[in-house]
Amino acid sequence: MAKDYKKLTDNIIAYVGGEKNVSSLYHCITRLRFKLKDVNVARENKDKIQNLDGVLSVIEGNGQFQVVIGNQVSDVFQTIIDNYDIKNALENEGDEEEQEEKSGNILIRFFNILSSIFNPIIIALAGAGMLKALLVVLTTYNLLSSEGSTYKILSAAGNSVFYFLPLFLAISAARIFKANIFVALAIVAALLEPNFTGMVTENGVVVDFLGIPAVLMGYSGTVIPAIVSVYIYSHLEKLLKKVIPKSMEIFALSLVALLIMVPLTVLVIGPIGVMLGDGLGNAMNFISDKSGLLAGLLIGGGWTFLVMMGIHWGVVPIMVNNLATYGYDTLRPMIAAATFASTGVALGVFLRSRNKDTKGLALSSLLPALLGGITEPIVYGLSVKYKKPLIAQTIVGAITGAFMGALQIKAIVYVFPALTTLPAFFGDTFIYYLFGITAAFFGSAALTYILGLGEVGKREETQTGDSNTLDVVVPVEGEVITLDDVKDEVFSSRAMGDGLAIYPETGDLFAPISGEIVTVFPTGHALGIKSTTGTEVLVHIGLNTVDLEKGIFNISVKQGDQVANGQKIGSFNLEKIKAKGYDPTTMLIFTNGIKEEKLVVLDKAMNDVTKFVAHTTLEGVIENS
Repeated sequence: MAKDYKKLTDNIIAYVGGEKNVSSLYHCITRLRFKLKDVNVARENKDKIQNLDGVLSVIEGNGQFQVVIGNQVSDVFQTIIDNYDIKNALENEGDEEEQEEKSGNILIRFFNILSSIFNPIIIALAGAGMLKALLVVLTTYNLLSSEGSTYKILSAAGNSVFYFLPLFLAISAARIFKANIFVALAIVAALLEPNFTGMVTENGVVVDFLGIPAVLMGYSGTVIPAIVSVYIYSHLEKLLKKVIPKSMEIFALSLVALLIMVPLTVLVIGPIGVMLGDGLGNAMNFISDKSGLLAGLLIGGGWTFLVMMGIHWGVVPIMVNNLATYGYDTLRPMIAAATFASTGVALGVFLRSRNKDTKGLALSSLLPALLGGITEPIVYGLSVKYKKPLIAQTIVGAITGAFMGALQIKAIVYVFPALTTLPAFFGDTFIYYLFGITAAFFGSAALTYILGLGEVGKREETQTGDSNTLDVVVPVEGEVITLDDVKDEVFSSRAMGDGLAIYPETGDLFAPISGEIVTVFPTGHALGIKSTTGTEVLVHIGLNTVDLEKGIFNISVKQGDQVANGQKIGSFNLEKIKAKGYDPTTMLIFTNGIKEEKLVVLDKAMNDVTKFVAHTTLEGVIENS
């Protein structure tokens, strides 16, 4: 039975400002990509969205507010489209003014356009690439003859997307640039028409067009000419619609467009585009040839961050162009180092964590990464969330990427790096590729295990196997002390309840237990939380800080909100508190006793600070790990 995502989508839409605040929405492999009218509304609710069950992370990039869902993103997206009046950005419809809005700098818009053009066709590229790789295996081991009709039919299926890539790009670009898809397709298709290709005996051959010398190029598998041609045509189409009578538009518009755009593409756009694409590829290959180790170090270590920023799409055309031009690509193996280093994080977290939910996420995200190369659930659900795994995968990715680059390891087709796509790397460097991804996977897993799970926001919860255990995170980072050392008789006498205190080192405030916010004092200096089992805690920041003016404390939750232990719930200006002469010592008080049999308090590095049995005091039992 399909999972119901209605509650999740209702919360997401509410937190981004409602359906009227959404200009458009589409999704990629793991993310919902919102284009919002007022992004500040969503920014204010970023923590709330991030803590929804089913959301891995929230990021901003390419002028979009992106909610990372993971493997279920298509179902969540469809639930939104079915229940809200929100425009699907992947459909060739919408407000023209909205589509042409120029938000963000030119670089952001460029990568956003590339992302929008390539996203819909990546699935076809990956599938066709895998089929080509499968044929390599079958012919290598003499399971299929390359001379037979079976091979030729399957080869046609595998080659189709790459040979006719300009047509796929024409369709996708026309949708993005708001041009007539079929006219755009006709313009680009002329470059692959047999009479035209018959004249292209070699790149650079010169023929005559109305007395003008035309330099002919082969356009099969190229990227830039199709995109640029459709972009220029989109502007021409708007002009033609203004001057051509509506009654004649059905034939005159396409007639004039073809008469202008096909020669213009053949004479100017196409050759420049091919040379530009070859130039970018040559530049990257030059860097790789001269210092493959440095190139691999940067790509292997930095690829995850490029993906997080959404600017990795700038590399995709270069890889595709390399495959079309040279028959191989050296960038993809370097990227594979980053992919398998990310995947190794899931294994490391699974082995290190004692929390069943964290283990479950690690295990569930491991198989899609190994088999399909989809690592975003790992990156956002584990690496970014706990921070130290991100360090581990970056270090290992950089080292193994340098290894891939130094040995000039090659990919022969475009695929996502995964165990299922190993044939895409067949050749004289295949054994080195196997060694590289193996080292990346197990090296990252080992380093993740060694470094442990540092945290951001939600912590790594410790599962003791005892259902009567309450796990608590100290609400601020700093030195843990007993209440006896607090310079306030109300707290030191335990008149309000037992607990502990922390002398803070930073101004970040975290929820000590999972439960409901029951009280937030108007000044923000104190709040109360109640667990599902009835334990109530008071977090009190500083001594006598109720007298401080507003602005010192910034609490991001309100009464009735549900929080998870370790979740960041606010901040305070530690330096101002000290400058005004107040003691910043922060108390964690159990105001109604301990309802559990055992309590485990953890510091921010996930080490045990203290353990005690319910209704006993903490005095004298605090032990720093």
